Amino acid sequence: MLTLTTALERWQSLWPSWLVNITFLAVAALLLLFLHSLLFNGLRLALRGRLAEFGRKLLHRIGPPARLGILVLGLGLVLQALPRRSPSLDLFERGLLFGFIIFLGWSAIAIVNTASEIYLRRALRGSEDSVLSRKLLTQVRLLRRTIVFGLGFLTFSAMLMTIPAVRQYGVSLFASAGVAGLAVGLAARPVLSNLIAGVQLAVAQPIRLGDEVLLEGEFGTVEEIQTTYVVIRLWDWRRMVVPLSYFMEKPFQNWTRQSNSLLGSVFWYVDYTTPIEKVRTKFMEILQESKLWDGQVGVLHVTDAKETTIEIRGLMSAASSGASVDLRNEVREKLITWLLEAYPQALPRTRTEFVSPRPETVAGVRPH
Repeated sequence: MLTLTTALERWQSLWPSWLVNITFLAVAALLLLFLHSLLFNGLRLALRGRLAEFGRKLLHRIGPPARLGILVLGLGLVLQALPRRSPSLDLFERGLLFGFIIFLGWSAIAIVNTASEIYLRRALRGSEDSVLSRKLLTQVRLLRRTIVFGLGFLTFSAMLMTIPAVRQYGVSLFASAGVAGLAVGLAARPVLSNLIAGVQLAVAQPIRLGDEVLLEGEFGTVEEIQTTYVVIRLWDWRRMVVPLSYFMEKPFQNWTRQSNSLLGSVFWYVDYTTPIEKVRTKFMEILQESKLWDGQVGVLHVTDAKETTIEIRGLMSAASSGASVDLRNEVREKLITWLLEAYPQALPRTRTEFVSPRPETVAGVRPH
């Protein structure tokens, strides 16, 4: 170290000190990058086939933050060896401190992302229960995004607290608890409420990715769940963006909360002369021939009797809402076609009765 310091002092006597410092730091940075590449390539070769899935993923993700960490630590040691200090080097030292804080936060985020990815892959491996799969997927993703946001916020806060002016301003702001603090709190309320709602959503699971929901008079599928909002894909491919807090504060319908299967109903209005048992038999035949029916529910009943028609309701189950809509359309069309062919008189008719007048009421004839 003394020899290096002596050499630097000799070079600085021949060249400007700032040029020598920049050149030396640049050379040191290149050597540190080469050292990082050498270390990680050596680790990959030495540990090939010996690491578990988590280790391989973590080694891949930790590479960029580790590069930053080696640069920061190495340049910090080199900076201490420089004989002459200048304001520019003090600023560079502050940048290294920022880099070290970023390295810590980045590494923590990489570990969280790797652990959540491995957990999801193992939990969903071989899982046939789509409801459980969507529950785990939603829960892990929401919690991961909340933790990553918290780590990012802490990293940014730690960077600001290293600046004396900002640290003093923050202390005085919290100590005063005046109008400025109140304004900041009110401004941050929507963001904080959505973050808290995200944690509640991950735990309570009122919605999950892929759930089919009805809200604000619109039907759609939960396509994305972000940190502060949810994207609903509507039936006509439009997208509805809803804040997370909506699902914790307002009522909505979740059609696939417990299961993807749904009950669908079809109504027919037919004449009183319709043979109900034969219609019921045909209804079950249509269901059994359909690939959309899941075989759980299939019943047909007369549910109402009006002045001129009777109401027949068919209940049928399907594996999803899309299959339910297609199944109802298919059953409705096929049963109407069958009625037209087999019992056309069963379709609704308007009856008109003609009554012949009695002889004594005919014009010109008076009873004696």
